[in-house]
Amino acid sequence: MNEVTSFESASRLTAANASQATMVEQSRAVAEVQAAVVVAHRNPRSVTAALTEMREVCGIPGMAERAFFSFNRGGGKVAGETVHLARELARIWGNVTYGLQELARNDAKGESEMLAFAWDLQTNARAQTAFIVPHVRDTKQGAKAITDVRDIYENNANMGSRRLREMIFAILPVWFREEAADLCRNTLENGGGEPLVKRIADGVAAFASIGVTKAQLAKRIGRPVDDFTAQDIASLKVIFGTIRRGETSKDDEFPKEEITAPAGADGFEAASAGQAGTRPRQPSKPATPVQDPSAGNVPEAELVGMQGDGGGK
Repeated sequence: MNEVTSFESASRLTAANASQATMVEQSRAVAEVQAAVVVAHRNPRSVTAALTEMREVCGIPGMAERAFFSFNRGGGKVAGETVHLARELARIWGNVTYGLQELARNDAKGESEMLAFAWDLQTNARAQTAFIVPHVRDTKQGAKAITDVRDIYENNANMGSRRLREMIFAILPVWFREEAADLCRNTLENGGGEPLVKRIADGVAAFASIGVTKAQLAKRIGRPVDDFTAQDIASLKVIFGTIRRGETSKDDEFPKEEITAPAGADGFEAASAGQAGTRPRQPSKPATPVQDPSAGNVPEAELVGMQGDGGGK
Protein backbone atom coordinates (compact mmCIF):
# COMPACT_ATOMS: atom_id res chain seq x y z
CA MET A 1 0.00 0.00 0.00
CA ASN A 2 1.85 3.07 -1.21
CA GLU A 3 -0.17 6.26 -1.05
CA VAL A 4 0.61 9.81 0.06
CA THR A 5 -1.98 11.22 2.44
CA SER A 6 -2.57 14.78 3.59
CA PHE A 7 -2.66 13.66 7.22
CA GLU A 8 0.57 15.42 8.17
CA SER A 9 -0.37 18.82 6.76
CA ALA A 10 -3.94 18.54 8.02
CA SER A 11 -2.84 17.80 11.57
CA ARG A 12 -0.90 21.10 11.66
CA LEU A 13 -4.05 23.15 11.30
CA THR A 14 -6.09 24.26 14.28
CA ALA A 15 -9.82 24.70 14.53
CA ALA A 16 -9.32 28.44 15.11
CA ASN A 17 -7.88 29.19 11.67
CA ALA A 18 -9.39 26.35 9.64
CA SER A 19 -12.41 26.77 7.42
CA GLN A 20 -15.27 24.28 7.47
CA ALA A 21 -14.01 22.69 4.23
CA THR A 22 -10.52 22.31 5.73
CA MET A 23 -11.89 20.67 8.87
CA VAL A 24 -13.89 18.23 6.74
CA GLU A 25 -10.75 17.39 4.75
CA GLN A 26 -8.80 16.95 8.00
CA SER A 27 -11.40 14.51 9.34
CA ARG A 28 -11.39 12.62 6.06
CA ALA A 29 -7.60 12.33 6.09
CA VAL A 30 -7.54 11.04 9.68
CA ALA A 31 -10.22 8.45 8.89
CA GLU A 32 -8.30 7.40 5.78
CA VAL A 33 -5.12 6.76 7.76
CA GLN A 34 -7.01 4.84 10.44
CA ALA A 35 -8.61 2.67 7.76
CA ALA A 36 -5.20 2.03 6.18
CA VAL A 37 -3.81 0.82 9.51
CA VAL A 38 -6.76 -1.54 9.97
CA VAL A 39 -6.34 -2.94 6.44
CA ALA A 40 -2.60 -3.43 6.99
CA HIS A 41 -3.21 -5.48 10.15
CA ARG A 42 -5.89 -7.57 8.47
CA ASN A 43 -3.66 -8.26 5.48
CA PRO A 44 -0.13 -8.67 6.83
CA ARG A 45 2.72 -8.87 4.35
CA SER A 46 4.27 -12.14 3.28
CA VAL A 47 8.05 -11.84 3.65
CA THR A 48 8.53 -14.84 1.39
CA ALA A 49 6.43 -13.29 -1.36
CA ALA A 50 8.21 -9.94 -0.94
CA LEU A 51 11.62 -11.63 -1.28
CA THR A 52 10.55 -13.51 -4.40
CA GLU A 53 9.24 -10.38 -6.10
CA MET A 54 12.26 -8.30 -5.06
CA ARG A 55 14.69 -10.85 -6.55
CA GLU A 56 12.70 -10.96 -9.76
CA VAL A 57 12.48 -7.17 -10.11
CA CYS A 58 16.17 -6.59 -9.31
CA GLY A 59 17.07 -8.98 -12.11
CA ILE A 60 15.50 -6.65 -14.69
CA PRO A 61 18.18 -4.48 -16.40
CA GLY A 62 15.88 -1.46 -16.61
CA MET A 63 15.42 -1.47 -12.84
CA ALA A 64 19.09 -2.09 -12.11
CA GLU A 65 20.14 0.87 -14.28
CA ARG A 66 17.95 3.21 -12.18
CA ALA A 67 18.98 1.73 -8.85
CA PHE A 68 22.20 3.68 -8.25
CA PHE A 69 23.66 7.18 -8.53
CA SER A 70 27.26 8.34 -8.69
CA PHE A 71 28.76 11.82 -9.04
CA ASN A 72 31.85 13.81 -8.10
CA ARG A 73 31.77 16.33 -5.29
CA GLY A 74 34.58 18.17 -3.53
CA GLY A 75 37.28 16.02 -5.08
CA GLY A 76 35.58 12.77 -4.01
CA LYS A 77 32.88 10.47 -5.30
CA VAL A 78 29.36 10.26 -3.87
CA ALA A 79 27.49 7.03 -4.65
CA GLY A 80 24.53 5.04 -3.35
CA GLU A 81 21.04 3.74 -4.04
CA THR A 82 18.47 6.03 -5.67
CA VAL A 83 15.01 7.04 -4.56
CA HIS A 84 13.70 4.96 -7.48
CA LEU A 85 15.00 1.79 -5.81
CA ALA A 86 13.66 2.94 -2.43
CA ARG A 87 10.14 3.44 -3.77
CA GLU A 88 10.17 0.11 -5.57
CA LEU A 89 11.30 -1.72 -2.43
CA ALA A 90 8.59 0.03 -0.39
CA ARG A 91 5.99 -1.12 -2.92
CA ILE A 92 7.26 -4.70 -2.80
CA TRP A 93 7.56 -4.79 1.01
CA GLY A 94 3.94 -3.66 1.30
CA ASN A 95 1.84 -1.88 3.91
CA VAL A 96 4.10 1.18 3.65
CA THR A 97 2.99 4.76 3.10
CA TYR A 98 5.42 7.57 2.35
CA GLY A 99 5.35 11.12 1.09
CA LEU A 100 7.02 14.46 0.50
CA GLN A 101 5.15 17.66 1.33
CA GLU A 102 5.76 21.37 1.13
CA LEU A 103 4.51 22.71 4.45
CA ALA A 104 5.18 26.39 3.81
CA ARG A 105 6.84 28.67 1.25
CA ASN A 106 8.40 32.01 2.12
CA ASP A 107 9.15 33.97 -1.05
CA ALA A 108 10.52 36.91 0.97
CA LYS A 109 13.22 34.71 2.54
CA GLY A 110 13.51 32.58 -0.56
CA GLU A 111 12.95 29.19 1.09
CA SER A 112 10.45 26.37 1.54
CA GLU A 113 9.72 24.24 4.59
CA MET A 114 9.46 20.59 3.57
CA LEU A 115 8.51 17.32 5.24
CA ALA A 116 9.53 13.81 4.15
CA PHE A 117 8.13 10.75 5.91
CA ALA A 118 7.73 6.99 5.63
CA TRP A 119 5.49 4.81 7.77
CA ASP A 120 5.19 1.04 8.04
CA LEU A 121 1.48 0.71 8.84
CA GLN A 122 1.87 -2.89 9.97
CA THR A 123 4.69 -2.50 12.49
CA ASN A 124 4.11 1.22 13.21
CA ALA A 125 7.75 1.95 12.39
CA ARG A 126 7.90 5.59 11.32
CA ALA A 127 10.60 7.99 10.15
CA GLN A 128 10.18 11.63 9.22
CA THR A 129 12.26 14.77 8.85
CA ALA A 130 11.40 18.43 8.39
CA PHE A 131 13.93 20.60 6.55
CA ILE A 132 14.38 23.95 4.84
CA VAL A 133 15.13 24.16 1.12
CA PRO A 134 16.63 27.50 -0.02
CA HIS A 135 15.40 28.74 -3.40
CA VAL A 136 18.89 28.72 -4.91
CA ARG A 137 20.74 26.68 -7.48
CA ASP A 138 24.46 25.97 -7.26
CA THR A 139 26.41 26.97 -10.36
CA LYS A 140 30.10 27.27 -11.22
CA GLN A 141 29.72 31.02 -10.67
CA GLY A 142 28.24 30.46 -7.21
CA ALA A 143 24.70 30.15 -5.80
CA LYS A 144 21.99 31.65 -8.01
CA ALA A 145 18.56 32.59 -6.68
CA ILE A 146 15.57 31.06 -8.47
CA THR A 147 12.16 32.73 -8.60
CA ASP A 148 10.28 30.86 -11.33
CA VAL A 149 7.48 28.73 -9.84
CA ARG A 150 8.40 25.66 -11.87
CA ASP A 151 12.10 25.98 -11.00
CA ILE A 152 11.23 26.22 -7.30
CA TYR A 153 9.02 23.15 -7.55
CA GLU A 154 11.72 21.13 -9.30
CA ASN A 155 14.36 22.28 -6.82
CA ASN A 156 12.16 21.30 -3.86
CA ALA A 157 11.38 17.92 -5.41
CA ASN A 158 15.05 17.25 -6.11
CA MET A 159 16.17 18.14 -2.59
CA GLY A 160 13.22 16.37 -1.04
CA SER A 161 13.73 13.12 -2.93
CA ARG A 162 17.03 12.57 -1.13
CA ARG A 163 15.38 12.88 2.30
CA LEU A 164 12.47 10.72 1.19
CA ARG A 165 14.89 8.01 0.09
CA GLU A 166 16.52 7.97 3.52
CA MET A 167 13.15 7.89 5.31
CA ILE A 168 12.03 4.86 3.28
CA PHE A 169 15.30 3.04 3.85
CA ALA A 170 15.04 3.82 7.57
CA ILE A 171 11.89 1.71 7.96
CA LEU A 172 12.85 -1.14 5.61
CA PRO A 173 14.90 -4.06 6.94
CA VAL A 174 18.61 -3.54 6.29
CA TRP A 175 19.05 -7.05 4.90
CA PHE A 176 16.20 -6.50 2.44
CA ARG A 177 17.79 -3.33 1.08
CA GLU A 178 21.31 -4.79 0.93
CA GLU A 179 20.25 -7.93 -0.94
CA ALA A 180 18.33 -5.80 -3.45
CA ALA A 181 21.37 -3.57 -4.02
CA ASP A 182 23.67 -6.59 -4.50
CA LEU A 183 21.27 -8.15 -7.01
CA CYS A 184 21.02 -4.90 -8.97
CA ARG A 185 24.82 -4.66 -9.14
CA ASN A 186 25.05 -8.24 -10.39
CA THR A 187 22.43 -7.46 -13.04
CA LEU A 188 24.40 -4.42 -14.21
CA GLU A 189 27.63 -6.41 -14.45
CA ASN A 190 25.92 -9.28 -16.26
CA GLY A 191 24.36 -6.89 -18.76
CA GLY A 192 21.38 -9.09 -19.47
CA GLY A 193 23.63 -11.74 -21.00
CA GLU A 194 24.94 -9.50 -23.81
CA PRO A 195 28.59 -9.97 -24.88
CA LEU A 196 31.00 -7.56 -23.20
CA VAL A 197 32.24 -6.25 -26.56
CA LYS A 198 28.71 -5.15 -27.50
CA ARG A 199 28.16 -3.54 -24.12
CA ILE A 200 31.37 -1.56 -24.50
CA ALA A 201 30.35 -0.39 -27.98
CA ASP A 202 26.85 0.56 -26.77
CA GLY A 203 28.32 2.43 -23.82
CA VAL A 204 30.74 4.40 -25.99
CA ALA A 205 27.91 5.29 -28.38
CA ALA A 206 25.64 6.38 -25.52
CA PHE A 207 28.27 8.70 -24.07
CA ALA A 208 29.12 10.01 -27.54
CA SER A 209 25.48 11.10 -27.87
CA ILE A 210 26.00 13.53 -24.97
CA GLY A 211 29.43 14.69 -26.13
CA VAL A 212 31.77 12.46 -24.08
CA THR A 213 34.73 11.04 -26.03
CA LYS A 214 36.59 7.75 -25.70
CA ALA A 215 39.58 9.63 -24.29
CA GLN A 216 37.43 11.00 -21.46
CA LEU A 217 35.96 7.58 -20.72
CA ALA A 218 39.42 6.01 -20.66
CA LYS A 219 40.72 8.68 -18.30
CA ARG A 220 37.73 8.30 -15.95
CA ILE A 221 38.09 4.52 -15.71
CA GLY A 222 41.89 4.44 -15.86
CA ARG A 223 42.38 1.99 -18.71
CA PRO A 224 41.92 1.92 -22.52
CA VAL A 225 38.35 1.53 -23.76
CA ASP A 226 39.08 -1.87 -25.35
CA ASP A 227 40.22 -3.17 -21.94
CA PHE A 228 37.06 -2.16 -20.06
CA THR A 229 35.68 -4.86 -17.75
CA ALA A 230 32.07 -5.68 -16.91
CA GLN A 231 32.47 -3.72 -13.67
CA ASP A 232 33.74 -0.70 -15.61
CA ILE A 233 30.71 -0.75 -17.91
CA ALA A 234 28.39 -1.11 -14.91
CA SER A 235 29.99 1.96 -13.29
CA LEU A 236 29.66 3.96 -16.49
CA LYS A 237 25.97 3.01 -16.77
CA VAL A 238 25.39 4.40 -13.30
CA ILE A 239 27.19 7.64 -14.20
CA PHE A 240 25.27 7.93 -17.47
CA GLY A 241 21.94 7.48 -15.69
CA THR A 242 22.91 10.09 -13.09
CA ILE A 243 23.70 12.59 -15.85
CA ARG A 244 20.49 11.85 -17.77
CA ARG A 245 18.39 12.35 -14.62
CA GLY A 246 19.99 15.75 -14.07
CA GLU A 247 21.58 14.81 -10.73
CA THR A 248 24.98 15.87 -12.05
CA SER A 249 26.35 17.35 -15.27
CA LYS A 250 28.54 15.99 -18.02
CA ASP A 251 31.16 18.67 -17.45
CA ASP A 252 31.38 17.82 -13.73
CA GLU A 253 31.92 14.13 -14.41
CA PHE A 254 34.12 14.52 -17.51
CA PRO A 255 35.89 17.89 -17.29
CA LYS A 256 37.49 19.13 -20.46
CA GLU A 257 41.28 19.49 -20.38
CA GLU A 258 43.73 20.75 -22.94
CA ILE A 259 45.48 17.80 -24.55
CA THR A 260 49.21 18.41 -24.97
CA ALA A 261 50.37 15.08 -26.41
CA PRO A 262 49.31 12.93 -29.37
CA ALA A 263 46.85 10.18 -28.55
CA GLY A 264 47.37 6.50 -29.12
CA ALA A 265 44.74 3.77 -29.22
CA ASP A 266 41.37 5.05 -28.08
CA GLY A 267 42.97 8.31 -26.99
CA PHE A 268 44.16 6.77 -23.72
CA GLU A 269 47.76 7.99 -23.91
CA ALA A 270 46.62 11.59 -24.29
CA ALA A 271 44.28 11.24 -21.34
CA SER A 272 47.07 9.75 -19.23
CA ALA A 273 49.40 12.58 -20.21
CA GLY A 274 46.86 15.15 -19.05
CA GLN A 275 46.47 13.28 -15.79
CA ALA A 276 50.20 12.98 -15.11
CA GLY A 277 51.01 16.61 -15.88
CA THR A 278 53.03 18.37 -18.55
CA ARG A 279 55.40 16.11 -20.46
CA PRO A 280 59.13 16.99 -20.57
CA ARG A 281 60.07 19.18 -23.49
CA GLN A 282 61.93 17.41 -26.28
CA PRO A 283 65.11 18.87 -27.83
CA SER A 284 64.32 21.05 -30.82
CA LYS A 285 65.18 19.87 -34.34
CA PRO A 286 65.84 22.98 -36.40
CA ALA A 287 66.54 21.01 -39.59
CA THR A 288 62.90 19.98 -40.10
CA PRO A 289 60.04 22.48 -39.61
CA VAL A 290 57.19 21.20 -37.46
CA GLN A 291 53.56 22.16 -38.13
CA ASP A 292 52.03 24.25 -35.36
CA PRO A 293 49.27 22.10 -33.72
CA SER A 294 47.27 25.23 -32.94
CA ALA A 295 47.04 26.34 -36.58
CA GLY A 296 43.38 25.40 -36.91
CA ASN A 297 43.78 21.61 -37.09
CA VAL A 298 41.68 19.26 -34.98
CA PRO A 299 43.93 17.54 -32.36
CA GLU A 300 44.58 13.89 -33.09
CA ALA A 301 43.16 12.88 -29.73
CA GLU A 302 39.75 14.31 -30.65
CA LEU A 303 39.83 12.59 -34.04
CA VAL A 304 40.60 9.26 -32.40
CA GLY A 305 37.91 9.87 -29.79
CA MET A 306 35.30 10.38 -32.53
CA GLN A 307 36.12 7.31 -34.56
CA GLY A 308 33.45 4.66 -34.22
CA ASP A 309 31.28 6.76 -31.92
CA GLY A 310 27.59 6.62 -32.78
CA GLY A 311 24.84 9.00 -31.90
CA GLY A 312 22.58 8.12 -29.18
CA LYS A 313 17.31 8.19 -17.85
